[in-house]
Order: sequence, then structure tokens, then C-alpha cells
Amino acid sequence: MYNRKAQPGLSAQCIILALFLLALLVSSCVKEKKSVQPPSKKSVTVREKARKQLTVLLDPSTVMKFVFVKGGCYQMGDVFGEGDSDERPVHEVCLDDFYLGQYEATQRQWKKVMGNNPSKFALGDNYPVEQVSWSDIQDFIGKINLMTGNTSRLPTEAEWEYAARDRGKRERFAGFSGESSLPKYANCCDDDYGSKTEGPDNEYKKTVPVGKHRPNGLGLYDMSGNVWEFVQDWYDPAYYKTRAGNNPTGPDHGQKKAIRGGSWDYGPRSLRAADRDGIEPDKRSSSGGFRLALPANNAFAISKGKQYFLQ
Repeated sequence: MYNRKAQPGLSAQCIILALFLLALLVSSCVKEKKSVQPPSKKSVTVREKARKQLTVLLDPSTVMKFVFVKGGCYQMGDVFGEGDSDERPVHEVCLDDFYLGQYEATQRQWKKVMGNNPSKFALGDNYPVEQVSWSDIQDFIGKINLMTGNTSRLPTEAEWEYAARDRGKRERFAGFSGESSLPKYANCCDDDYGSKTEGPDNEYKKTVPVGKHRPNGLGLYDMSGNVWEFVQDWYDPAYYKTRAGNNPTGPDHGQKKAIRGGSWDYGPRSLRAADRDGIEPDKRSSSGGFRLALPANNAFAISKGKQYFLQ
């Protein structure tokens, strides 16, 4: 028979052990409960702010900055009733979220990826690269995606106009509507092909460094002027009649690629956000450049295995 009196301290030891085990169990439950709690409003806010700008590092001194563009629906085309027939009919387009380059691609970025500088105005690393064709740009995109692990591409026409007009607002130019404000926002001509008013903001008969002028409401620079920007779509002057509604990518084939935004040697009419034109995919021009886009669901920046997100 077990003699309890022979082990007077045993009951106290058991109680202490039981309390210790109970404390461990309660602590584990509390940690598990905390782990499934929804994120605080503060943490969500931090993540949302981090999405506003994405920086891709090509090397420690060469970066490409992208602005987050929240998707939505807008009226695409000649909403002011002053454009050409290829800007009509005005039609509703709906887009998913995406990122768009804050600046036009620069000569420094092109040299880093391609090892050369084809630009006519080779005046500095921060000038937009030009004298590049749509086909040249596809080679650039292929190489930069291998370098960074991204899936960058050119924006579609619909994405470009939506971003230029600050998410589809009724704006004539990129960020404004009054023609008198053009010198503040854009490097351009008074009229097409060379006429310039001498003045502090509009005296350049060539490209200027990216970001020199004011940005639009999304923080995008040079969406009007400096260089024409290639987009992904084939150019079809009658395409708007198809009224493709959600994330349109343009015709399946064509002879020219669409370009947007006007340039240093074009006048106000060509700098309108709704203006459309086309150029052969292998043609190069000193007034032609580009900016890149990234899908929002597959956008990350890599340098030596690390991701960089900057506000």
C-alpha cells in the first residue's frame, strides 16, 4: 500500500508543476490569438503608403521610379470636342491597378541596360533617351526584366491617357487644361516643328532633363512634351469605334505603333492628353522615347536579392 505520510512534500510539488504547465498553456493560447488578429489600421496605412512609389535599382546609382496608379473607369478620348477623328467616339474604359514610370526613360538607364547611347541630344545622363524604335525598346525591356526579375512593359494607350489625365479627370493636357500653363508643365513648341517663344520656361529647341517641369496630379513628369512616348498598342485610327471596355490592349495587328504626349518640336495640339498618332515600329526619331509600366500584382524591385519599396 502506498504510504502518503512517508512523502510529505509530494503534494506541494505536484501543485507547483501543474500551475507551471497551466501557465505555459495560457501563454501559448494568447500568442496564437494574437497571431490571427487582423492588422491594425496603422500597419495597413503604412503598406498603402509604400505602394505609392516603387523604386527599381539597376545598380546603386541607377534607379527607375514608378508611381502607383489606382485603377478605375473613365471616359477615354476627345472629351473637349476639339480633337481629330481618331480620338472619337468618347467611350468608357475600365482599368486595373498598375505602376507607371515617374519619368521618361533616361540616357543613363539605357546605357546601363544596353551599353550604348543612341540619342541625338546626348547632353547628360538625366536627359530622355531618344532615337530608339519600338523594337529597340522591346529589347531593352527584355534585358531589364532579366536584370530585375520584374515584368515591365510599355503602358497601353488606355493606361497612358488615364494616368496623364490624373486617373481620367477631364483635363486637356497632363495635369492642367489651360494652354497658357504649358511652359510650366511641358517642353514644347508654340507651333509644330520648331517655333519657340524665348522665355525662362520655354526656350529649348531640344530635349531637357526629365523632371524639369511640373508634374501632373499623380506626380508623373513630362507626360506632355519633351519626347513622344511609345505605348504597347498598334495604332488604328478607327479603333475607338470598337469601344473595348476593360483593360483594352489595342488591335491585334497593324503597321504603326501608337505614340502619345507630343514632344519638344510639336505644338499644343499634339500635347493634348487625348491626341493620338502612330509610327512604324522600327522607325527612330530624336523626338521619340518612352516610359515603362508594371502590373500592380507583379511589381517588385530587386538588387542583390533584396526588395526596395520607397515612399
